[in-house]
Amino acid sequence: METKEQTFKNTHHGHAVKRIRHSLGIKQEVLADMMGITQARVSNFEQKKVLEDEIIDKLAKALNVAPQLIKELEEDPVTVIIENNRIDNNSGSAYNYIAGDNIINNPIDKIAELFERLLEKEQEKIALLEKLLGEKK
Repeated sequence: METKEQTFKNTHHGHAVKRIRHSLGIKQEVLADMMGITQARVSNFEQKKVLEDEIIDKLAKALNVAPQLIKELEEDPVTVIIENNRIDNNSGSAYNYIAGDNIINNPIDKIAELFERLLEKEQEKIALLEKLLGEKK
């Protein structure tokens, strides 16, 4: 009985470009300038699952990597989730939280503040109950 090796690779050319660019610390604008195209075009490339060989070659040359790296870099779902939900991705969601008309710069600080107020109220309740119990004796 023979087992067939699965040759399907989960690749996404655009995500590979983005991962390589991030690893090198290059912004889309810089890559666009290096290639003589617009930042929007780079963004468009990074969203495409399959890129033409000519485009891959140009991107690889600008990033100074082998085209095969872009073509064969396997997609790791966990990596994609982490990359898209980092605190330092400047999305704002990790930095600001809008509660009514107030912008909270750090949600954890707001949680700590609410917890402290809740704790104070509980301590007031305990003091009141102790007073009531003392009066009954």
